[in-house]
Amino acid sequence: MRASPLQRLFAAALGWTVALVLFFPIFWMVLTSFKSEGDAIAPRLLFSPTFESYRDVFARADYVAFALNSVVISVGGTVLALLFAIPAAYSMAFHPTDRTRGTLLWMLSTKMLPPVGVLVPIYLLFRSAGLLDTRTGLVAIYALMNLPIVVWMLFTFYKEVPNEILEAGRMDGARTLTEVWFLLLPLTLPGVASTGLLSLILCWNEAFWSLNLTSAGAAPLTAFIASFSSPEGLFFAKLSAASTMAVAPILVFGWFSQRQLVQGLTFGAVK
Repeated sequence: MRASPLQRLFAAALGWTVALVLFFPIFWMVLTSFKSEGDAIAPRLLFSPTFESYRDVFARADYVAFALNSVVISVGGTVLALLFAIPAAYSMAFHPTDRTRGTLLWMLSTKMLPPVGVLVPIYLLFRSAGLLDTRTGLVAIYALMNLPIVVWMLFTFYKEVPNEILEAGRMDGARTLTEVWFLLLPLTLPGVASTGLLSLILCWNEAFWSLNLTSAGAAPLTAFIASFSSPEGLFFAKLSAASTMAVAPILVFGWFSQRQLVQGLTFGAVK
């Protein structure tokens, strides 16, 4: 049934309202970054813009080093998660057993565990292995953190692929690696891409593990933001400037990749 003009108007108004509500915190953060500390305390829209906070941020910390750590750790964590998740999802999607569903539910249940509950054992393991304040350690923990979600998403995408296509490949002599690389991945490329993009965003925004497992050498941009809170109080203008510089790269990346992300998330929605 076709929607009436009033229903379309209501849907558009509701969509714009939700979008503005979600966008407002980002707008206010960017606006505050151009204020002085005195103007930042008062919620005012009219003020004299200044780049003082950005100059202070650049003078206090090496932004490029933090950003490079974020890029290396986020990309590394995403690639490592995909390397483990692709064969796991393939096995559960096309060679299921009686325990496949239980395994998937168990993997998802691990996301319900508060990270602070396993902080002490993880910290001790990292200290024993010499992984504290290293990019390698954060790549490993980020990959493990996102692995359940990545496996679930890939499993969902793989279930949309007709098993007859893979069976035809096997009849032509394709082995498992050939089957996955030349048949499955091209067919599910939008889904794999969207899964990777989501994992990348989650890695970029992760703060708990970066604050507890790094100090200076491998600290990403989330630790860069936290460094602008001090015992003397919060300097809102400088904190907003640091936050804007930290989220700007992933916002720009997300904006340019939104079509691929939506295409992947809706992969197989219509048969």
